[in-house]
Amino acid sequence: MGSPTCPLPPGYTATEAPGEALRFHEDARGAQVHLDEVGCIARRCATFHDGIVFSQRPVWPGERVALRVLRQEGGWCGGLRVGFTRLDPARVSAPCLPPFVCPDLELQSPTWASLLPEGCVRAGSIVCFWVNRRGWLYAKVNAGRPLLLRKDVLMGAPLWAVMDVYGTTKAIELLGETASQLPEPQPWNRWFDNPATPMVPGEEAVPDLKGTSGEECVICFHHAANTRLVPCGHSHFCSSCAQRVFRDTAKCPVCRWQIEEVALGTGECS
Repeated sequence: MGSPTCPLPPGYTATEAPGEALRFHEDARGAQVHLDEVGCIARRCATFHDGIVFSQRPVWPGERVALRVLRQEGGWCGGLRVGFTRLDPARVSAPCLPPFVCPDLELQSPTWASLLPEGCVRAGSIVCFWVNRRGWLYAKVNAGRPLLLRKDVLMGAPLWAVMDVYGTTKAIELLGETASQLPEPQPWNRWFDNPATPMVPGEEAVPDLKGTSGEECVICFHHAANTRLVPCGHSHFCSSCAQRVFRDTAKCPVCRWQIEEVALGTGECS
């Protein structure tokens, strides 16, 4: 008598059983993502966005996706996003990927992702995330308690893991599922010989003027907020970060309105 088999989740086939180790899909990746030769390490080369990556195969309900944060980079607001999508990466045209998984990819496709809580992830941390059969998205950092991130993942069809190497998160490595049981490792920078590399190679910092509002820039949390975006008028940014956002996306990080120009000062737009 053969050994009993578990029933397949709705929408899955036997060829999608989780026997093959997870790695990053080699073609469907953000414009700034560089993968290592075996597809286990994803590094964002420059700026703070265009870091979307997918698993190369669907992930089963309850299957843990484990990764290690290899490097973080200061000067940005927000970090790693994790989640699941019905978007088959084999059918994705990389140039068509948006710069952000939240909210851009979520608006374009059936995708459910979430930012991990601020401050809980650092270089060397092991992050494990999964979705159960009820469509609840969980994550765990190192030996911490599971965190319920979302309760609205639509089940009934294959789901691929999606990650956004965003903001302060510079590089990640996919690990085996049992990695979530390992003790917290030490920071690991084998890909990076010089941690002081500028955020954007070759970029010269734009000097900041003294802010008039007394607020800190919401992107770098270092310089004074002394610049406003036109025409939306949001003024929560230093001149360096505002110019970088204008050049990279030309969309306000607060309201996503198209930026026409960057103006010094925090007064109302005329």
